[in-house]
Amino acid sequence: MFRYMRRWLIAGILTATPLAFTLYVTWALIRFIDEVVALILPDFLTPQHYFDFPVPGYGLLIAILGLIIIGAFTANIIGRMFFALSGAILTHLPFISTVYGAVRQILETILASKSDAFREVVLVEYPRRDMWVIGFVTGTTKGEIQTHSKENFVNVFVPTTPNPTSGFLLFVDRKDVRPLSMGVEEAVKMVISAGIVTPPVPQKTSKKAIKPKAKRLSKKSAKKA
Repeated sequence: MFRYMRRWLIAGILTATPLAFTLYVTWALIRFIDEVVALILPDFLTPQHYFDFPVPGYGLLIAILGLIIIGAFTANIIGRMFFALSGAILTHLPFISTVYGAVRQILETILASKSDAFREVVLVEYPRRDMWVIGFVTGTTKGEIQTHSKENFVNVFVPTTPNPTSGFLLFVDRKDVRPLSMGVEEAVKMVISAGIVTPPVPQKTSKKAIKPKAKRLSKKSAKKA
């Protein structure tokens, strides 16, 4: 009986812990957005002005609608001119220009429809020979760095465990990286879990069926036939 209870307890932990963590993070994110939006909106536009209880998710809804309105505004000529002028002003401000330019360039690279950033998972020999780490190809090396070598370099981001948002940027020769079949999500799970969660090996293409060779008839069998 205790053996079964132990097995059920472990199964319950494996089932409930990811679900509870996901719900907690989602709830905390919604509450954070609601609090930020409540500071921006006037009091008569918040649900607390009309109800005695908070309405979770209203801030997220307003934020999504606001982003849609901003996107629609930038689609016309006046909106593009306004944001182009705002961007030009921000790029000439000290410190702010660095942050603004870096964030904008990163978002444009990741969200571009033709971008290959973080779409390819590879193995890289790091930090020394015969030791390998998981990395993500973020693009082809360009600019001054590429001019210092005749090799075809690629930018590889190597995440750390258990926080994959931090890591190292490596410039590696394309022939020295080993492409993997696993997806980015599977690779991130493996990094976060420190290798505890290992994605299954993808099924290999089925081999072509080899037709059995016809048995050769002996001379006696041929004569009888």
